[in-house]
Amino acid sequence: MNLIDRRQDVERVKETAPETTGLVAVTGATGYVGGRLVPRLLQSGLAVRCVVRHAEKLENRPWRNEVEVIEADLSVPDQVLNALNGAQAAYYLVHSMNSSEDFEELELRMAEIFAESAAAADLDQIVYLGGLGHDSERHSAHLASRHRVGIALAEGGTPVTELRAAVIIGSGSASFEMLRSLVEVLPVMIVPRWVTKTRCQPIAIEDVLEYLVGVLGSEPALGQIFEIGGPEILTYRQMMDGYADVAGLRRRIILPVPVLTPRLSSHWVNLVSPLPIQLARSLIGSLTSDVVVGDRSIERIGHRPSYRLTQAIERSVSSVRDLELPTRWTDASGELKSSAAGAALPKPGDPSWSGGLVLEDIRRQTTSARCEDLMAVIRSVGGDNGWFAFNRLWAVRGFIDKIIGGVGLRRGRRHPTELRPGDTVDFFSVVAIDDSSIRLRAEMRLPGHAWLEWEVESGAAQTVVSQRALFVPRGLLGRIYWYALLPAHIPIFRKMLSGIVAAAEGRQNQQKVAP
Repeated sequence: MNLIDRRQDVERVKETAPETTGLVAVTGATGYVGGRLVPRLLQSGLAVRCVVRHAEKLENRPWRNEVEVIEADLSVPDQVLNALNGAQAAYYLVHSMNSSEDFEELELRMAEIFAESAAAADLDQIVYLGGLGHDSERHSAHLASRHRVGIALAEGGTPVTELRAAVIIGSGSASFEMLRSLVEVLPVMIVPRWVTKTRCQPIAIEDVLEYLVGVLGSEPALGQIFEIGGPEILTYRQMMDGYADVAGLRRRIILPVPVLTPRLSSHWVNLVSPLPIQLARSLIGSLTSDVVVGDRSIERIGHRPSYRLTQAIERSVSSVRDLELPTRWTDASGELKSSAAGAALPKPGDPSWSGGLVLEDIRRQTTSARCEDLMAVIRSVGGDNGWFAFNRLWAVRGFIDKIIGGVGLRRGRRHPTELRPGDTVDFFSVVAIDDSSIRLRAEMRLPGHAWLEWEVESGAAQTVVSQRALFVPRGLLGRIYWYALLPAHIPIFRKMLSGIVAAAEGRQNQQKVAP
């Protein structure tokens, strides 16, 4: 039995379900969910049209050349109709976490425009990702708005399949980032009482994508609302405990009190995490009521959720460690900002800093050295060649690492000048390498995860070499570690880049004078 009768004219639906080989339009393709959905659709053999406000936002996506891109403002009817013409189905994956007073009205108007345009373009199906929560209950303004958007889409006459999800767990998620930050930074937490009592059914981003792909073209899914969630019902405290277990942290001391309102809680989250205050407020406002699947009818037509909370967290933490972050919620920043004042940014269901604060030391230097000479020098770092700056300090750091049970510097290199993915470089390993860049992952004992990267860009007259040291701290100790070593890191990284450039210039000069 379906959750809600959409009051749609199902007779309008064509006798056969939509073909899954036609053109599919994806709004919110620059966002967290949309950016991960597009390659999944391509893998299924579908032709994909990405509807975005700024096409340049997709330039660096590996699938960019496999999709059609149309620029459109979702608040402008003619542009929306143009974006949908010729498509068989469309995904509506935009939602605001804006706190402007009129965001509800603006979101509703955009949904109405989209619904009218979909009907005019004779689409067979709209797939909408909304928020979990029963219509009969009181919700936060943002969750209530998401429900109204679903209704507005359905009233246009095109069959809508609405999926309602609670907290989505995935690398790069705003909700996951909030969970991670609270657990890692605060060994003791004073929390509102609902953290220990309110129930939630978190779902892995992988399962969300399976559902989104599975309902496309499914005749039983037309005109229906489906609730989706993972296999476990948990309190938010249990979710925090689950993260602590996976991250190898002690379970936090959690002290529930009745006085912390969502507004006060959002200030606290804003203080200890990278989430901006408006996003924190919107997220917390949506977490104060039970969000549990009451109808699992979707499982009769396809996928069953396969990832438990700890499995989803393990995958997310692994993605963070390996910097395998296909999308982040901040990817959508500035997207779809129109006359609607940004009322429908791609939904940050699980987007951002991929689950963690990323601390960086970024340096750039221009040089007359050629790209190939710079890369030759960079490929030679470590081992007997040293690190081009303060080699004795590197040796001390390796000795300390060895003493505390780490790998130390003695692993050296397989070859003095050649590198390939998987090679060891002292207490680093090669994660990625090509003709113009290299990424090393630190494998010494650290309160967090660290990488060292170089990228070389050839210009008309000069070459630019960029060097980045990245650190994702684990807990408060990780943050203390980074800032305590910052006075040493500054001269070390500065001189290392200068040493690499000098060595490359020397290599080039030697080649010029060679007979």
